[in-house]
Amino acid sequence: MRFLMTTAAAALIAGAAQADYSLTILHTNDFHARFEPISKYDSGCSAEDNTAGECFGGSARMQTAITEAKARTNNYLLVDGGDQFQGTLFYTYYKGKLAAEMMNQMGYDAMTVGNHEFDDGPEVLRGFIDAVEFPVLMSNADFSGEELLKDTLLKSTVIEKGGEKIGLIGLTPQDTDELASPGKNIIFTDPSEAVQGEVDKLTAEGVNKIIVLSHSGLNVDKTVAENTTGVDVIVGGHDNSLLSNTIEGAKGPYPVMVGSTAIVQAYAYGKFLGELNVTFDDEGNVTEAKGEPILLDGSVAEEEGTKARITEAAAPLDEIRNKVVAEAAESIEGNRDVCRAMECSMGNLVADAMLDRVKDQGIEIAIANSGGLRASIDAGEVTMGEVLTVLPFQNTLSTFQVKGATVIEALENGVSQIEEGAGRFPQVAGMSFAVDPSKPAGERVSEVMVGGAPIDPEKMYGLVSNNYVRNGGDGFKMFVDAENAYDFGPDLADVTAEYLAAKGPYQPYTDGRIKMMGQ
Repeated sequence: MRFLMTTAAAALIAGAAQADYSLTILHTNDFHARFEPISKYDSGCSAEDNTAGECFGGSARMQTAITEAKARTNNYLLVDGGDQFQGTLFYTYYKGKLAAEMMNQMGYDAMTVGNHEFDDGPEVLRGFIDAVEFPVLMSNADFSGEELLKDTLLKSTVIEKGGEKIGLIGLTPQDTDELASPGKNIIFTDPSEAVQGEVDKLTAEGVNKIIVLSHSGLNVDKTVAENTTGVDVIVGGHDNSLLSNTIEGAKGPYPVMVGSTAIVQAYAYGKFLGELNVTFDDEGNVTEAKGEPILLDGSVAEEEGTKARITEAAAPLDEIRNKVVAEAAESIEGNRDVCRAMECSMGNLVADAMLDRVKDQGIEIAIANSGGLRASIDAGEVTMGEVLTVLPFQNTLSTFQVKGATVIEALENGVSQIEEGAGRFPQVAGMSFAVDPSKPAGERVSEVMVGGAPIDPEKMYGLVSNNYVRNGGDGFKMFVDAENAYDFGPDLADVTAEYLAAKGPYQPYTDGRIKMMGQ
């Protein structure tokens, strides 16, 4: 009898020692409607190049990668860090319907709301939430006053995986009201406070494994990790951070550890599938977190059923996007890391195109927000599809008048968040200025010239931008009350395509109109 008890006790001890819980977190972020494979420039990739193995991503490769990753583990979670919406004609045509269909097919467990999920207001987001078979999360906002979302959107949720409860919390950029069109009924709040509030609620329910799905950028994720307790993993998005232990140029290791919190992100556009293997002890503490994003290159086979479905969905779009509209003598640089930090050739192209269209209306200055530039264009024939991938938002030209002092204020806003790679960085035409990022925000701009003369703070100037910026997007609130504002000009993509055609073959350039100092 004593022997049996000893054996039972030994079994109990062994069981306790082996009670660690392992979970594989598969994750994506900032997919931006890249249902078809992409080129190395993150824009469209031809069927010929895809067959030659030179393309990346696309839903069919993502389906294969997810299926294979699930087969490698007996316990997984598939989540998304937001911004499924916007970026190609697929979104323009289908809105959220195709994203919902693909995410349901792939078996996502949850996602957070990205700012672009609000691009067409709460109505389109509500339709998406109704169509998906998993919870959509956003903790840092009071949406109780928005009838379309108050009963469908969740701040957090609990799902069971492998016999254990996992708490999931959503985060959306606090400045989404500046970045998108959420309407006036949603009030965005501090991310750290919102997360801690949900952690406390989940902990009180006995949940000790907590994952935040955060569409907020790596810097905010680090801040949330520092300012909260009880968060085990943050799956990020928004600033397209590539975290990796093997890829040159990555923004940091995979995962980035802040205390015991593991932070991951997997770049953007479906180019990678993140795969993080986490081990928890009995108390829910992370004892190990390791992994690496999987590159979805030509070596990853495209799942045939998904490929056929995307081909079918693409059929109505082909006539629009296959039309060759211009020619580029060299590749036009539209990479966000460049255009959100300095003058870039895509910024010059778009700003020049805007100003050229309206210069006979007394307009002297063009300001384009770099967040509106979503891809580069390679050399050779330029299709309308490529132009629409760069400029997918269906923004219209806006003309208006403001004082020189307001122009300077706008430029200061534009360069105020260079460190975060924010989309408000201004690309300009008809003017030049210097910026010193080493100085405090609000004191960075100098040497502002318009038409070769120093800007006059008291003079009224005619400006052109897009309707998003003119109505206060990306922090440009100083333009909201501008005089003689007209927001209903032609589509920015059409204007750019026509300008490219007129200049063909277009020679991209930079000319020092934005001078970077103190670096």
